[in-house]
Amino acid sequence: MIEYGKNISLRPFNTFGIDVKADHLFHLRRREEISEILAHRVFTGASAGMNSVLVLGQGSNILFTNDFRGTVIRNEITGVRVLDESEESLFLEAGAGVIWQELVEYTVSHGLAGIENLTLIPGTVGAAPIQNIGAYGVEAGDVIVRINGFHLEKREWLMLGNKECGFGYRDSIFKRELRNKVLITSVVLRLSKVFRPKPDYGGIKEELAKRDITNPSIRDISDIVLQIRRAKLPDPSDIGNAGSFFKNPTVGKGEFENLLKAFPDIRYYRQGELYKIPAGWLIEHAGWKGYRLDDAGCYDRQALILVNYGRATGEEILALSEKIKSSVFNKFGIMIEREVNVI
Repeated sequence: MIEYGKNISLRPFNTFGIDVKADHLFHLRRREEISEILAHRVFTGASAGMNSVLVLGQGSNILFTNDFRGTVIRNEITGVRVLDESEESLFLEAGAGVIWQELVEYTVSHGLAGIENLTLIPGTVGAAPIQNIGAYGVEAGDVIVRINGFHLEKREWLMLGNKECGFGYRDSIFKRELRNKVLITSVVLRLSKVFRPKPDYGGIKEELAKRDITNPSIRDISDIVLQIRRAKLPDPSDIGNAGSFFKNPTVGKGEFENLLKAFPDIRYYRQGELYKIPAGWLIEHAGWKGYRLDDAGCYDRQALILVNYGRATGEEILALSEKIKSSVFNKFGIMIEREVNVI
C-alpha cells in the first residue's frame, strides 16, 4: 500500500527547511508503485488535468517560495547492484532514492574510482543526472552510462544513454526538454578499478602535500574532500541551505584580461579559451560574505552558500539572491546564475 497524504508540510523534505505545504504527497519506494500512484484519484479525478507534479528526492537543490499547489512524489527507491564488470571497470546500478553520499561511500569502500571527488554532495542518486552534480574537477556525467525512468506525460518507461542526457555544466536534458516530465528510477554508472586521481582542484593537492601523501588512494581523496567541504559548508541539519546557490560563471579571454587588470587577485580556472571565475570569490569581494538580514543570510565561511538560520521564507532568500546578483554585476560586470531550482 502506497503512503499518501493531503496538505502535507514539505519542511522535512527540503534542506533549506522552508515550511510550505503540498496539496498531495506520495512516497514512492518501489518502481512498481508508479502505476498505483498514477491510478490514484488525484490523477484520475475530475481535476486531474490541473494537477502539477513535482518529483522530490532530498530537496537539496530546491528553494520553495510558495505552497506547492499540486502533487509531490517523493522518490525513495533504494538498492545498489552490480550489473557487469571487467578487469578494469564495473557497472553499478543505484536506485534514484539512494542517498548520494551513501553511494560514494559504497564505491570508495569497494575500491571503485570515479565519484570520490563528489564526496559529501547533498541529495539523492536520482538528482545527480538532473543537475549533473560536480565538484573538484569531476561531474556525474563523466561516469553515468544511462538512466532508467518513467515519462509522466507519455505514461511509458524510458532509458536514456549518456549522450541522450545532454549533460552540460550543472545542466541536462532533465532541466530543459524533459523538465518535470521524467521520474528517474535508477542510474547506471561505470566505475573504474584502476585509480587515476584528480587532485588539481580546490586545495586537494595542497592537503595531500600537508599529509605527505605522494601516491593517494581513493580513500585519501575522498577523506580530503570530506574534510574540505565540512570545514566550509554548513550541515543542512544545523543550518538550512541547498549547497552552492550560484553557478561559477565563465568569460572569454578579452573580458578576463580586463577583469585581471581591474582585480589582479581575482581567482580563476582556465578552460581552453574560457576562464571560469568562482562565484564565491565574486560574491565575497562584493561584500556579501557573512551578511544576514533576519534569518536569511550569506554563509560566513563560504559566500556561495545562502542560508536559512531558522525562520526565513523562500521569498526572503530569493530576494537576497537577487540583491547579490545585482551587486556582483555592478562591481564586476558579470551576471551570475542561480544553480538552485526556485519553485
